[in-house]
Amino acid sequence: MNDLLRNFFDWQLIRQVLPDLLTYGLRNTLVLAIASSLLGSVIGMVLAIMGLSQRWWLRLPARIYTDLFRGLPAALTILMVGEGVFSAQVSWLASPYPVAILALSLMSAAYIGEIFRSGIQSVEKGQGEACRALGMTHGQALRLVVVPQGVRRVLPAMVNQFIAIIKDSSLVYFLGLVTSQRELFRIGQDSSVATGNLSPLLATGLCYLLLTVPLTHLVNHIDRRLREGSRRALVADEAPAVNAEGALA
Repeated sequence: MNDLLRNFFDWQLIRQVLPDLLTYGLRNTLVLAIASSLLGSVIGMVLAIMGLSQRWWLRLPARIYTDLFRGLPAALTILMVGEGVFSAQVSWLASPYPVAILALSLMSAAYIGEIFRSGIQSVEKGQGEACRALGMTHGQALRLVVVPQGVRRVLPAMVNQFIAIIKDSSLVYFLGLVTSQRELFRIGQDSSVATGNLSPLLATGLCYLLLTVPLTHLVNHIDRRLREGSRRALVADEAPAVNAEGALA
């Protein structure tokens, strides 16, 4: 029992690694997650629009991309993207850090694209018909009316995806980040290997929980607010009909 406690709860080792974890480790993890989420959202929106197109030559590539990146393990995708970019010797992707962002973005885009597509499809068809009745083109209706409503409806799923990207960022150590680029997991792993103790990894896990647990509660809060807003809108829509029926009676 004492060996177990020393191996996981060596508070001196935890105090030693915490400054690195809470400074550049936490910063690098957030930079990876935020940058990948933004780039992945842009690619995902393009995939969602392509997937909803009536033209098969737009739907097919979107479907292939989504199936490919959702079907491959994250570690394998990161390694393959990294090796491919390094083999191509692209100058602005010579550092592992932007390559890590690119790999995470390509993976997250497949999931975000499906989230956006489901949100857009959930918008009532009457919204698009009303836009056409007002003289809007199909593109204008999507951009100004349908897409904003669809994105609002999938905000909880988007936050969940951001949480997944934070956790997947722990796999970019495969690319060989330099010391200043290390994220939370790599710092904890290096310290654990150097000391032969798992306490630094326990501290790393606590840092991940510091990020993911508040975001999980934020998802629940957003979802609850959206549900309450939907119920209020439904009651407001039904009230005039009830009053009219009462007046007719």
